[in-house]
Amino acid sequence: MNYNTSYSKILTDDDLMETVQHGSNGYLFKFYYENLAMFDFNCIDWHWHAELEFVYIESGNVACWVGDKQFVLSEGDGIFINSKILHRFYSKKEAVIPNFLCMPSFIGAQESLIYRKYVLPVISSSLSFQIFRAFVPWQAKAIEIMKQIIAVQDDDLSCELATASLVQKLWLNIYENADFTYTEDKMDRSASSLARLQLMMQYIHMNYAHEISLDDIAADAKISKSTVLNLFRNYLHITPVNYLIDYRLKEAAVLLSKTEKKINAISSETGFHNVDYFCRLFKKHYHLTPTQYRKEKLSNRQYLDREGK
Repeated sequence: MNYNTSYSKILTDDDLMETVQHGSNGYLFKFYYENLAMFDFNCIDWHWHAELEFVYIESGNVACWVGDKQFVLSEGDGIFINSKILHRFYSKKEAVIPNFLCMPSFIGAQESLIYRKYVLPVISSSLSFQIFRAFVPWQAKAIEIMKQIIAVQDDDLSCELATASLVQKLWLNIYENADFTYTEDKMDRSASSLARLQLMMQYIHMNYAHEISLDDIAADAKISKSTVLNLFRNYLHITPVNYLIDYRLKEAAVLLSKTEKKINAISSETGFHNVDYFCRLFKKHYHLTPTQYRKEKLSNRQYLDREGK
């Protein structure tokens, strides 16, 4: 299989919802054969989407953040991530992660008995994700079905029909074995916390070029500073100030790769009013100076242009 090279970073709106549609209106399924090393900084950054997501770790080790949980998946593991759940993937080295996404209605039409009886209870539950490990029998079966789904993507003759059948088989395995007890209070609290977090992230995304303090973030969200700190730590495993710095650096990286603006101008535009401080932070974070990063991106683009000819 050939790696997906159509993009090197996740595109999201200010609420971190992914803006790319996976699949089409006629076929609500999409498969990707991806290597984390081909993404900017080996990272598929924070995002969420309405689709269900299944990821198989073909090689390497992957650090995963899903909601307020953090863990590592190793070669041979798999994971299911429920609809509309915030998540992120990172690997220090190469990690091949074939994955596929589908809308819940791919399993059964939204008005059907199948959807109401087997799909809705899971996507409406407190189950944010399910890890699959080979030493647990039912999870080993899930991994095998995922590998079958990956394999049939090369079958031009019956790919779509075989995929639909196998996805239903995989879903039945999850439905019969995973713990997706519906807990209304827990879901309400989680949804409220996530909504507050997304509002604070949106505030940072809209104002990152200006001076922002913890007091500013708390005041805009109308909550205490301690609540701000807890929400960022519980869900993103980072402080609000460090999230702001990381976001500024990512925006600076985009300007370095896509514009010819001078480094001091980029520093100022992204909220760093001391260019030396900006350069030190950038190198510490990405292990390249801004100039080196720009040259590397230019070289990569030129290589891809030659390969495409």
